[in-house]
Amino acid sequence: MDAKDVSTLAQRAAGVIAAFDTAVPSPCVSVCKMDADRRYCIGCLRTIPEIAGWSKMDDAGRRRIWQAIQMRAHSPQGAEANP
Repeated sequence: MDAKDVSTLAQRAAGVIAAFDTAVPSPCVSVCKMDADRRYCIGCLRTIPEIAGWSKMDDAGRRRIWQAIQMRAHSPQGAEANP
């Protein structure tokens, strides 16, 4: 995943966070591989607990995950996870 993909993910996160009246989609992009430090998935920037718990979360919890993804996408660590 390159810088453009990270930017696209961040833009998608902003849209999901703002849309309170719709179901929250999964951030999964079918690139299921953890970064070298095993912090985040390089495809969706979620942690293992976030991925595992997604199906049991309500929409508010899922939006919190999207907010975390948005912050990660804009952080140096997020960029490192997505060279």
